[in-house]
Amino acid sequence: MSLYDDAIALAPDLVRLRHDLHRFPEVGLELPRTQERVLAALDGLPLEVRQGTGLSSVTAVLRGGRPGPVVLLRGDMDALPVVEKAPLPYASANGAMHACGHDLHTTMLAGAARLLAARREQLHGDVVFMFQPGEEGWDGAGAMLAEGVLDAAGRRPVAAYAVHVASSMPHGRFTSRRGPILAASGALNVRVHGAGGHGAAPHSAKDPIPAACEMVTSLQTMVTRRFDVFDPVVITVGSFHAGAQRNVIPETASFAATVRSFSAAAQDRVADAAVRLVRGIAQAHGLRAEVEYVPQYPVTETDGAETDFLAETAREVFGEERFAAMPNPLTGAEDFSRVLATVPGSFVWLGAAPKGANWEVLPPNHSPHARFDDAVLADGAALYAELATRRLAA
Repeated sequence: MSLYDDAIALAPDLVRLRHDLHRFPEVGLELPRTQERVLAALDGLPLEVRQGTGLSSVTAVLRGGRPGPVVLLRGDMDALPVVEKAPLPYASANGAMHACGHDLHTTMLAGAARLLAARREQLHGDVVFMFQPGEEGWDGAGAMLAEGVLDAAGRRPVAAYAVHVASSMPHGRFTSRRGPILAASGALNVRVHGAGGHGAAPHSAKDPIPAACEMVTSLQTMVTRRFDVFDPVVITVGSFHAGAQRNVIPETASFAATVRSFSAAAQDRVADAAVRLVRGIAQAHGLRAEVEYVPQYPVTETDGAETDFLAETAREVFGEERFAAMPNPLTGAEDFSRVLATVPGSFVWLGAAPKGANWEVLPPNHSPHARFDDAVLADGAALYAELATRRLAA
């Protein structure tokens, strides 16, 4: 039987694990229950298992029966602080939700560990399974790298791969691209200081609200006039707070923005330009601004040769029509970028829209209504296992 056949046979177990993880999601770097379930899923397999010290990670190493290199496979485990509204019998009721499909990733990676362990003697090298907390803004990958995940097998991986599901992509379709596939991200935090007063007499106060509003609109103008459309930048202000009463001028106004870019040069330029712009506007209004730019994740950039290999593998295993090249990167960000900045590898999307549904109108990842089809669990587990097996043999 092929790896894919074995994955299909394993599907009922995978569905049970995924439903259990989905019913009890956990947020951030500390995922004790999720970690416990992963350890139980790996129990009895010929793995060297290590738990994180500063986070609830699990690193497992499978030693192949034949000499060869090391390949790393990543699956993220954390959920989002989103109240689930999808009408599922296994829906979360604890105020968090696997709205980005990480319960599927964890299950797929555990399935791949079982598939590869059954073929351990034929493996030409070792496999590192990276079960990672804290992808959703907590930099769990950075923490696992600091704790030595890349050295878990005693030598560095020659390749690394991650699968990510999407609720609004065609069911069962794999897609990836060479080069940038996801954006770099940063955070811009601004607090404008003025002088409070009566709303009827603004001349006797220093109103921070108009200046802060001008900053928000000027940041959008800056993007369109100072950055190349072929090396794009996105700035979105998602939080704005000022005042508590309509006739009172507050002393401060604050806002926070997310900043996305697709090159290190653009990321550096926008960090400098945004800070200088905000300070300049504050000074022009006779105010003071506290400005902080916090870099988060670098661009998620795939290796060309590894992405070609991934595409070839997906087409051979699942059929020519199951893989499509991705024309443009997405403006989301991923901390797997930290792994790919060190190890050649690739990142692939897997459409997990319910079979037969019109995926173009379905709620996207991070929506409280997002739904992911269990039927793709065997596909993801099989792809992980095939990538490891073939790359080691190569």
